[in-house]
Amino acid sequence: MSFFYIKALHIIFVVTWFSGMFYLCRLFIYQREAVDKPEEEKNILLTQFAIMTSRLLYAITLPSALITLGFGISLLFYYTQIPSWLWLKIFFVLLLFLYHISLHVIYITHSKKCFPYTSQQLRVWNEVPTILLISIVMLVVVREKMSIVYGLVGIIGISATIAIFINLYKKRRSSKS
Repeated sequence: MSFFYIKALHIIFVVTWFSGMFYLCRLFIYQREAVDKPEEEKNILLTQFAIMTSRLLYAITLPSALITLGFGISLLFYYTQIPSWLWLKIFFVLLLFLYHISLHVIYITHSKKCFPYTSQQLRVWNEVPTILLISIVMLVVVREKMSIVYGLVGIIGISATIAIFINLYKKRRSSKS
């Protein structure tokens, strides 16, 4: 298989992996919020969300992560020497796998009917892959032309913007309750 086909498949599975991670954390938020519903509604919602979460994790997100990893490793063989920007990308990808593992831990915890995080905490956690996605895409596209200073300022700026919007959303929700 040629470099370009492998690269295209790598990108396709990155997209499905990220989609799964984003939706998985949203389902955790919905599960947490279902706990506060009346008993009958809570049981129906938790049962349905448990099915959806399991299928999403094991049928889409985990396979996509593993296929992404496989194609990513295959792409490394096309380099005679790994450039510095790619080492940084690999570091961010490792952070993504740690994030993915954390989602699996939350899944196992929720499976035991234990919901230790608030929906607000899960909303914040849901933004971690956004920051990593932006960092990785900017790094891959801009590569050596990217300034470390601008890159860090950009990540901090995006993180601050996300935090502001999460707090605004929280205020809006609490004013409606």
